[in-house]
Amino acid sequence: MQPVSARYETVKRLSSAYALSVLCETLEISRSGYYAWLNRKPGKRTLEDVAIRREILKAHSAAPTYGADNIHADVREKLVCGRNRVRRLMKEMGVRSIRKRKYKATTNSRHNHSVSPDLTKTVMVSKPNQVWVSDISYIQTGEGWLYLAIVKDLFTREIVGYATGDRITSGLTESALKNAVLRYRPARGLICHSDRGVQYCCVTYRELLQRHGFVSSMSRKGNPYDNAVAENFFSCIKCEMVYLSTFETRRDAALAVFQYIDGFYNRRRRHESLGRISPYEFRRRWEAASAGSRWRVPVSGNDA
Repeated sequence: MQPVSARYETVKRLSSAYALSVLCETLEISRSGYYAWLNRKPGKRTLEDVAIRREILKAHSAAPTYGADNIHADVREKLVCGRNRVRRLMKEMGVRSIRKRKYKATTNSRHNHSVSPDLTKTVMVSKPNQVWVSDISYIQTGEGWLYLAIVKDLFTREIVGYATGDRITSGLTESALKNAVLRYRPARGLICHSDRGVQYCCVTYRELLQRHGFVSSMSRKGNPYDNAVAENFFSCIKCEMVYLSTFETRRDAALAVFQYIDGFYNRRRRHESLGRISPYEFRRRWEAASAGSRWRVPVSGNDA
């Protein structure tokens, strides 16, 4: 026999189709007990669950690709609740991340240009504009490929510069770097890390680095993990935006890139490696803390 509360639920569900007396007799419960249960006010925990469910739906609506940990971080800003409780309620509500498959990029490193050693293994990154990492990927549209070059700050995980275009040339990578420099004005000595693609090894890109006093750094041959932080961004944008959309034109795709980077990824997307806060918030806290009290770098985890 089911628990009494479950039998009450059954009566409530079937009461419009069957006589109440028949249901109570069949399920061996009293009518007075059923009415008492029906009129009972919801308990404190039930009311809390209602409020938590509401915040879960808000978080999921704002960022459909979020998993339980990031949704819990959003909810916890409004309500006191545990991670397992959020997971349970998400499961009951059928709320889950809609992330799709991960993306694996390729690069053209077959060229005669000189390459630089990997300097990221020898530096302890402790502030913004100390090490920037770069990469290129592409987005399919009805007009053909839209190519996207990005520059990412290794400390804040922020996309500090990016550029889009219909050709994958050194001009694309140079534009992304120029945009980053124009926005943040980094000091000389900044390490600019990338893979060994021809767009980063060519003469014009190296001359751009030299003019600003930046130091070139490149991944080791055949080792994709050396530029994993930059490549992780493309995994995120592909799974969280590109594969969920259809772009008729390159202009449509470029606008979506702008909205994703400036409207979501930098300002709102939570990063495990930053302590479940956004790059924008992480930079803001660092700037405030570095001006006064001691700054403690969060324990690094996955970039996402």
